[in-house]
Amino acid sequence: MTDAALIGPVSAPDVHVMTFNVRRRTTALPGSPDRWDARAPLVRRLLRAEQPTLLGVQEALADQVDAVAGALGPRYRRVGRGRSATGGDEHCAIFYDADRLDLTGWRQRALSATPDAPGSRSFGNLTRRIVVSAEFTDTATGARLLAFNTHLDHLSWRSRIASATMILDLVQRAESAEPDAAVVVTGDVNAGPESAVHRRLTADGGLRDAWDAASERLTPPWGTFSNYRAPRRGGRRIDLILVGARVDVRSAAVNAARFDGRAASDHEPMQAVLRHAARPTI
Repeated sequence: MTDAALIGPVSAPDVHVMTFNVRRRTTALPGSPDRWDARAPLVRRLLRAEQPTLLGVQEALADQVDAVAGALGPRYRRVGRGRSATGGDEHCAIFYDADRLDLTGWRQRALSATPDAPGSRSFGNLTRRIVVSAEFTDTATGARLLAFNTHLDHLSWRSRIASATMILDLVQRAESAEPDAAVVVTGDVNAGPESAVHRRLTADGGLRDAWDAASERLTPPWGTFSNYRAPRRGGRRIDLILVGARVDVRSAAVNAARFDGRAASDHEPMQAVLRHAARPTI
């Protein structure tokens, strides 16, 4: 595959959203596809081509957040801290095109019974987990956009369910406060579309899976956790873009880009083109 964009930059009123687990930097053997020094240029090539309006990243350590920022370019800004009590460790940063989206507020919460206590955990997960939310006004259309980005636990199903319940409650409260706003949730939920987590997030039409709601699918139904192998049709799609009632999904895609056979991450990015749906008039 080449550096050609799968979706690339979009014009108003469309909004290009991406979720991307960039895979945290680890100590890897020489020649391993997991080495960050080998993957960083591939992440840069992918993001420079795609230029999403809004990007939720997962597993990014501080230097990787900086690398993503450098790849996107100077018009992008970001919100979010690391998940530890001191703001270190992995980030679930939200990046946004500041020429298009005007940030009006943001917040980071621990996915725990004490969400305002940084670094707290209480849902059965050993690893700290967070959700970052941000509020925007679209400078091109005046529409409101409320974004949430998260990474649910990889081991504890109890934690995933409790975290999904908490995120859905946050979304419902946000929609109650701003019923005309478009809502989008990005994240690695570590569970597939047939899971209890997915059912909880989409229960009673609370949120819709952008892949299912899309008017057009631009790629085969690849799984999003390839672990650097070739993309697999019908694999588990654990990286999600979910949308609220005020969103039309124009298209969706799983970006299985390879550069000389190499993958930028062990996860494939999920992408969608969204449009704010005005409340019907009676």
